[in-house]
Amino acid sequence: MHFIFEVHIKPGYTAEQYAQAWVRASELIQQAPGARGTRLHRMIGDPDRLLAIASWASKADRDAMEARHDERVSAIIREQAEFCDIRVIGEFADPEWVVLPDRD
Repeated sequence: MHFIFEVHIKPGYTAEQYAQAWVRASELIQQAPGARGTRLHRMIGDPDRLLAIASWASKADRDAMEARHDERVSAIIREQAEFCDIRVIGEFADPEWVVLPDRD
């Protein structure tokens, strides 16, 4: 499954500064069972708008990580709160099968 959220960087802060903190938190979160990686993307035409995607083996794995409540991760999130607004987009299941068009 994928956990997806959007980050809006506030004036006076940069996406690069946020990304440094995001990497620190991601390195901790990705130690949890079922973690399959994270990605941070910058919106084309709006460098202060980011999309974060965390991939997990299952929703249960992600829920278990949240339930453990790592204070180190919470501290990183708290320190970034004044510099950005975060909006959770949602949790999305991996498709059981994928159909792709032919590329002729």
